[in-house]
Amino acid sequence: MTGSNLRVRVALWLLLPLLLLLALDAWLTYQRAMNAAHAAFDRTLEFSLRSIRDGVRLREGRIEVDLPYLALEMFESNGGGNIYYQIREEHGRVVTGYPDLPETKKVPAEPYSVQFYDDVFRGRPLRIATLRLPVHDVPTAQTRVVLVRVGETIEPRQALAREILTGSLQQEGLLVLLALGIVWLGVARGLRPLNRLSAKVAARAEDDPTPLDTVGLPSEVAPLVDSINQYIGRTRKMQLSRRRFFNDAAHQLKTPLAVIQAESELALRDLDGVEKNGTAPRRQGVHLRRLNRAVQQAVRIVQQLLSLSRLDADSGYTVKHAAVPLHKVARSVTLDWSPVARSRGIDLGFEQNACVDVTGQADLLAELVGNLIDNAIRYSGDGAVITVRVACEDGEPLLQVIDNGPGIAASEREAVFERFYRSEATQAVEGSGLGLSIVREIARVHAARVELGDAFGGGLVVSVRFPTPAPPQAAP
Repeated sequence: MTGSNLRVRVALWLLLPLLLLLALDAWLTYQRAMNAAHAAFDRTLEFSLRSIRDGVRLREGRIEVDLPYLALEMFESNGGGNIYYQIREEHGRVVTGYPDLPETKKVPAEPYSVQFYDDVFRGRPLRIATLRLPVHDVPTAQTRVVLVRVGETIEPRQALAREILTGSLQQEGLLVLLALGIVWLGVARGLRPLNRLSAKVAARAEDDPTPLDTVGLPSEVAPLVDSINQYIGRTRKMQLSRRRFFNDAAHQLKTPLAVIQAESELALRDLDGVEKNGTAPRRQGVHLRRLNRAVQQAVRIVQQLLSLSRLDADSGYTVKHAAVPLHKVARSVTLDWSPVARSRGIDLGFEQNACVDVTGQADLLAELVGNLIDNAIRYSGDGAVITVRVACEDGEPLLQVIDNGPGIAASEREAVFERFYRSEATQAVEGSGLGLSIVREIARVHAARVELGDAFGGGLVVSVRFPTPAPPQAAP
C-alpha cells in the first residue's frame, strides 16, 4: 500500500508548527496592539484632564468647575466609545460628573501627576485616568486637593488593536503560504534524484543483475541504494543457486527414471516373448506393466514440475523473444501427438485459418500446445474428436484446442489452473493436475490470456489469445 506523498507530509509537518507559531504571534501582536492603543488613547485622556484642570477653582471655600470647550467637545465627539468623568474632593463630596463612577484604586502620590488604571463601570470595561490636583484660594489662603477622573470605554482601543492584528495576520498568513510554497518546491527539487533513481530501476530489465549507480545521488540516499544493491546481489545468488539446483535435480532425477523406464520396457518385450511360449506366469507381466506406467507417469511429473519451477516469476528465467510462426509450431506438435491419439481411436485434426506469427520462444509455445493436446486426449475419452485451431481474430493471434469430451464445469474453470487440482469428474483418469498450470505460466510470460469455454454441441474450448505483434520496422 502506497503511503502519502512525501511533499505533503513535509508540508503538513511544517504547517502545524507554523500555525501554532502564528497563533502565539497573533496573541503577542494583539497585546502589543492594545498597549499601543492604550498609549495613544491615554494621551487623549491626559489632555482632557489637563483641560479640565484649568477650569477647577476654589472660591470662598467652595470648589467651582467650569469645563473648558475642548473637554466638552472631546466628550461629545468620541467615536464608538463612552466618556465618563468625575471631580471630587479627596476626602469629600462629588463636585460634578458621574457620582457612581468606581472609587479610585490608584491615587497619584504626587500632585499634578496622572495615574491610569482599568476598572469596570456599568458592566463595561473602562480605562480611567486620575489627576491629583491641588486648588488654591489666594484671598483666603486656603488649599484643597481634588481628584479629577476621566474614564473611557475600551471599544475604540479594541477596534484599533483588531485592525492592527488583522493587518499583521494577513501579512503573516501570506508569508506562511510563501514559506510552504518554497518548501514544496525545495522538496520537489530535492526529490529529483530519487525520481531519477525510480525511473532507472523501472527501466531495468528483469534479468539485469548489475548494481545501481550512486553517482549524482545525495549522501542521504546512498545508504538506501547500497542496501538495494546488496539485496539485488543476494537475490541474484539465490536465483543462481536455485537454477543450479533444478538443473542438477533434472539431471539426477531424469536419468535414473529414463534408465528404469528403458529397462522395464525391455523386460516387457522379453516377457511378451516368453508368455507366447507359455513359459512365464502372467502375474509377473502385470506387475511389470504397472511399473512401466508408474515410471512413465513419474517422468512426466518431473518434467512438468521442472517446467513450472523454471517459469515461476521469481526464478529469474527470461524468455528469449523472437518472431515465431504459431501455425507451424501448432501443426508440428499436432503431428507429434497423432500416434498417441490414433492408439486411443481419437480423431486429432489441425485447422489453420491464417498464417499467424507471435513474439515469443518456440520451445515454450510447443510445450503449451503439447500440454493442451495431452489434456484433451486424457480427459476427452477414447473415440473423441479434437481439433487444434490457429486463427487471427480482431488482429489478435488465437490458438484453440477444441474437444467433444465432458468439458469442465463453470464453477471449476478457475480452480483447474491451480497446481495439482483434479476435479471430481476426472479422478479416475491418470494425470497430475499440472498441465493447465504450465499452460497459464507459459501464457503469462508471453503476455497472453487463457480462456475456457463450452464447445458447440458439448465439450471444452481452450483459447489462448496472444497480444498483437508489433509491425516490423522499416529498414533505414
